[in-house]
Amino acid sequence: MLYPILTPSRILSDLSGVWDFKLDNGNGFAEGWYKAPLEDAMTMPVPASYNDLKEGAEFRDHYGWVFYQRQISMPEMMKTQRIVLRCAAVTHHANIYLNGTLISEHKGGFLPFEVEITDKLLEGNNLLTIAVNNVIDYSTLPVGGKNNMLGGGLVNFSSKVPQKPQNNPNFDFFNYCGITRPVKIYTTPKNYISDIAIVPEVKGVDATLGYEIDTVGAGSCKVEVFDKNKMLVAASEGTKGTLEIKDVHLWQPLNAYLYEVKVTFGEDVYTLPYGIRTVRVDGTNFLINEKPFYFKGYGKHEDTFPNGRGINLPMNTKDISVMKWQGANSFRTSHYPYSEEMMRLCDEEGIVVIDETTAVGVNLEFGGGANFNGQKISTFDKENGIQTQEHHKEVVRDLIARDKNHACVVMWSIANEPDSYSKGAYEYFEPLYSLARKLDPQNRPCTLVSVQMGEYGPEKDCSSTLSDVICLNRYYGWYAGAPDLEGPEAALREELDRWSKIGKPLLFTEYGADTVMGFHDTTSVMYTEEYQVEYYKMNNQVFDEYEFVVGEQAWNFADFATSQSLLRVQGNKKGLFTRDRKPKLAAHYFRERWNKIPDFDYKK
Repeated sequence: MLYPILTPSRILSDLSGVWDFKLDNGNGFAEGWYKAPLEDAMTMPVPASYNDLKEGAEFRDHYGWVFYQRQISMPEMMKTQRIVLRCAAVTHHANIYLNGTLISEHKGGFLPFEVEITDKLLEGNNLLTIAVNNVIDYSTLPVGGKNNMLGGGLVNFSSKVPQKPQNNPNFDFFNYCGITRPVKIYTTPKNYISDIAIVPEVKGVDATLGYEIDTVGAGSCKVEVFDKNKMLVAASEGTKGTLEIKDVHLWQPLNAYLYEVKVTFGEDVYTLPYGIRTVRVDGTNFLINEKPFYFKGYGKHEDTFPNGRGINLPMNTKDISVMKWQGANSFRTSHYPYSEEMMRLCDEEGIVVIDETTAVGVNLEFGGGANFNGQKISTFDKENGIQTQEHHKEVVRDLIARDKNHACVVMWSIANEPDSYSKGAYEYFEPLYSLARKLDPQNRPCTLVSVQMGEYGPEKDCSSTLSDVICLNRYYGWYAGAPDLEGPEAALREELDRWSKIGKPLLFTEYGADTVMGFHDTTSVMYTEEYQVEYYKMNNQVFDEYEFVVGEQAWNFADFATSQSLLRVQGNKKGLFTRDRKPKLAAHYFRERWNKIPDFDYKK
């Protein structure tokens, strides 16, 4: 899927702004709220999560549908073209109505979808309504359960006590919802470019780009490549072929170089920024441009106040600036695909990205899981367990369709902390890995991020056979063994000894300790900034001793919002930075460490 841009053949209109908004009272559809202007509507910015933008728990924790609405009209000059309405992300279910008629439905809150509206527009104003549902359950990604993952209290009330409907996330971040990324209208000629796929191959100082252009209608196709100085460096005819680039400038971590690929098909023109680099796994090395790369960075969240999960372009820029200040070179899009704008920014800035699906919570064992205080059900029970595999396939398809041309993306993460060790896990995940490898033209490495669960290790984890790179979330010295660090250190070494026998590169994608900014002590104790530093020093010392460990991504880049629980004090406090990006002591520690560690050949 192509990112919408303004070109000589394409008009682009952004519908961002203040829309009318109303929480469903249970009768919105029956009363036809989508057919006429909303009565007693409140204002709501688009894009943004709605949860923190009005006061009161009933609003913040609303369960079910909400309605967004505005008028749109098209200039006369646009009506000779094909007109498309595109939503970049609506969390989690969307019904799109134009003038009271349902024109599109979409499930999944973090990837784009679009619908052609050329023949659906009326003269003058048109009423656009987007109904959004935030309900999560056993069929959605992320997964919602029957009980809150972390538990809200110590007392379980009788089932006779009325319980209001509520979402119970089987994941540890707030269920922010709404129209969280831009809604746009763009046009194309009737005969148009529908998709572009490019595969790089580097040979010495030169490179070839294999390309395939998907088109609709008739017309001739021309593909041109321009360097940063706008000089033509390669050209070819046809919708499929190769481009030869002499003395290629490679896209490198923290040293990005982007070419411009210009595709002309009949009257349609589209330009794609494109970085040329190679990625592959060789033994226990992760190679970028044939050199062993070491991941330095974090798991992150799209989480700011008051935007929630709504797109925040200034904060994206600030975050990458802070990363470079620290000497970081990478992050994982935990636990969902991030905005297209962030991915394009990472291409520009040279930030390496592990691109993750929305599959978080596919685990009815973890933390009590979705069955906490309820009936015990295995994750992959065919009748009562997780019912997400088909939707999971849709997410993999849509993620790769959106992000396949990004130089910053070096690996696909199929899931975060799933039940990858129980009966049925291999049968659930193997088709997803196969699908990702089939769909990605560049054949990037694939992984899933394994959770720390008792004695389960490589012998039972299906990731040991399915993944190209082993990715572990481990909390030795926090959830496992804190406040003692000696015992956890020994346990960490013991587990790494077991993984070393697999013969694959291993990356720590989460490790961390909750730390409240401003908590200090001369003798470190849990939740102080001193303990967080000591925790990281212990873990990093162990990582450095194992050659097959190819990276460290701390959890988390910054503090973030979660559901309320006894284990969370206004959110998760494992950030190296506060939610407003003020550094804790650990941020300075990592700055010193990472600026000394080279991006390549760290353990040669």
